[in-house]
Amino acid sequence: MSTVTDSPTATSTLINPDVFAGLIHIDGAWVHGEGGQTASVEPATGETLTMVGMAGPADVAKAAEGAARAQREWAATPHPVRAGVLRKAAQLWEEHAEEIMGWNVREVGAIPPLAGFALHVTAAECYEAAALPSAPLGSILASEEPRLSLAQQVPVGVVGVISPFNVPLILGIRAVAPALALGNAVLLKPDPRTVITGGVSMVRIFEEAGLPKGLLQLVPGGADVGEAMVADPRVRVVAFTGSTRAGRAVGELAGRHLTRAHLELGGNSAFVIRHDADVDRAVNLATWGSFLHQGQICMTVGRHIVHESLFDAYVDKLAAKAESMVVGDPAAGQVHLGPLIDEVQRDRVHTLVQDAVAQGATLAAGGTYQDLFYRPTVLANPPKDAAAYCDEVFGPVASVVSFATDDEAVALASDTEYGLSLGIVTADAMAGWEMAQRIPSGIVHVNDQTVNDEANAPFGGVGASGTGSRHGGAQANIDAFTATRWITMRREPGQYPL
Repeated sequence: MSTVTDSPTATSTLINPDVFAGLIHIDGAWVHGEGGQTASVEPATGETLTMVGMAGPADVAKAAEGAARAQREWAATPHPVRAGVLRKAAQLWEEHAEEIMGWNVREVGAIPPLAGFALHVTAAECYEAAALPSAPLGSILASEEPRLSLAQQVPVGVVGVISPFNVPLILGIRAVAPALALGNAVLLKPDPRTVITGGVSMVRIFEEAGLPKGLLQLVPGGADVGEAMVADPRVRVVAFTGSTRAGRAVGELAGRHLTRAHLELGGNSAFVIRHDADVDRAVNLATWGSFLHQGQICMTVGRHIVHESLFDAYVDKLAAKAESMVVGDPAAGQVHLGPLIDEVQRDRVHTLVQDAVAQGATLAAGGTYQDLFYRPTVLANPPKDAAAYCDEVFGPVASVVSFATDDEAVALASDTEYGLSLGIVTADAMAGWEMAQRIPSGIVHVNDQTVNDEANAPFGGVGASGTGSRHGGAQANIDAFTATRWITMRREPGQYPL
């Protein structure tokens, strides 16, 4: 591993491919990683945007060593200084929004409105995190002895962050920002397909914001890099966002090494349309919930559970909306859906759709593709055991089934291993609230669809969707990225009978 350059002089361009191509970031320097290089490919065109660097396990060890060294001084830094770095980072996300949005559109395949929303949330996460350094980090406890008894929350040390390809800015920054704000150092492993958006941009922002060297290390790579991060004894907390399958492996490895793991995993969110709902409004919500970002969002509506009296109209209108949507290159013009991330994901989505139709589902819309552009798809009455209905598709596929009673709707919505987000549409909001209390889910939206995110709100799922809320809001972030210790103080040393 050879050093190429220290942090370059700031310019109006935050990410210069000529400077950062093929490099990772360790101890404040852009260097060649032992994993070599791979292409950052634009999914809409297949064009190579730039080369990105890949780390290896030895890079992780070096990064963890440097992070642990830098963290001690950072944790002792006065809280206004740490807060100032986070505020400056938030401002820089806003100042460089157009440039980073361009990478988000081209590298990730996000349509511009989604790319802009991601920048908004990313800046908001930094503004929210800027309040954490001065937040209360402990409490006074009652004691049966004549002493002062305290619970203190202290930085864990080094935090590993493993983020996915689909919304790499939000799903990385929501762990990176609070972890740094609370006095930790961070090792960041973005998905190899979205290293610029989810990795390089983040490091560059914090460099420009004045974050001291060694506190944010960029180590993109494959499963071996993730395993090395989880197993490294200096990494005490791992925040992982990704599939349930991969999350189980991370959790198992973390358990063996006694590393605390926060897992935000897959989903197959239910969207319940009660008998008294307005169909047109419900379809408007459903279109966003199922087809935004090509369905590549963990909160995407997968299962549409519609009252039998509204079922036919709902399917017809959702199918008509799907057929009217424009699918294409989001960098070339206004479209509703961009490309899926790669051929592997496209082929998986198509196989799930074909299998559902073969099992008896009615293909009401879509089910076709060109290159990586998959048409928004509506499946009516799929069998309950069809994978397109009961599994996470991660594509623009809406499965619609009917119910007769609220009890049946509750049973259908609850019949899943997942429990991330839930939407209920009804003219009686209290009835929706009461229904929601009966359905396991980490997030609930009455009279809204399932894809929502705000920096100050707790986010997380139950069951196979993860280990519960641990991102968003001061207390959730403090709990996630600090350790609690008990401290007592006596005026005089205690005396014991032995």
